[in-house]
Amino acid sequence: MPKQAEKSEQVTPLQNQLLAALPPEVKARLFPHLELIDMPLGKVLYESGDSLRHVYFPTDCIVSLLYVMEDGASAEISVVGCDGMVGVAVFMGGDSTPSRAVVQSAGSAYRLTGQRLKHEFNHSDGELRLLMLRYTQALITQMAQTAVCNRHHTIDQQLCRWILLTLDRLPGHQFTMTQELIANMLGVRREGVTEAAGKLQKHGVIKYHRGHIMVLDRLELEQRVCECYAVVKKETDRLISARAKSKA
Repeated sequence: MPKQAEKSEQVTPLQNQLLAALPPEVKARLFPHLELIDMPLGKVLYESGDSLRHVYFPTDCIVSLLYVMEDGASAEISVVGCDGMVGVAVFMGGDSTPSRAVVQSAGSAYRLTGQRLKHEFNHSDGELRLLMLRYTQALITQMAQTAVCNRHHTIDQQLCRWILLTLDRLPGHQFTMTQELIANMLGVRREGVTEAAGKLQKHGVIKYHRGHIMVLDRLELEQRVCECYAVVKKETDRLISARAKSKA
């Protein structure tokens, strides 16, 4: 309990961009009901077909949304960090989703009951609704671009895209992730990730040791990535910009 109290002093809801962008009156209604929780690596927030009882607002962790096949094979369709929320199906008219949500980089998040968010979504003056729909549009863009990237681009390019998307949703320039987990996220063989990561390390772009990845040269990483990263970032930034203007 003391450990959780200490963490509460260091983490605030404002570290999540969606929560920070809420109108003051909505913050006043929702923030007292937010619950700060630990998000350990590998924690499954929900499985495919589960009823969504809660939504999650990451502060310093990354959650992957994955599709899992009958044989157990999986591939990541999007990543969620401090930029957004896990559980958009709650206010999009469905109570479940065909994807799995799993923590890929440990940290913390704020949890809110889906029922409370749904009530706010349906009864607010429209600002929260617009904010959530803009975020959902950015998430759909990321999903669509991920599908295109996985089909048409090399593992090297996919790895660069994945690292950059992860960095954009975390504080700092380093995180922990094993090659096996990265391979599962990308839906490729581990050997392919090992080779791609080895190339980046050889050229001084990243430093990788026992699952710990540190980006040394982000500019070079951006030079090596395919256009998919820029498409997702541009759309996300555009919607965030629109969100900021609506608050001004």
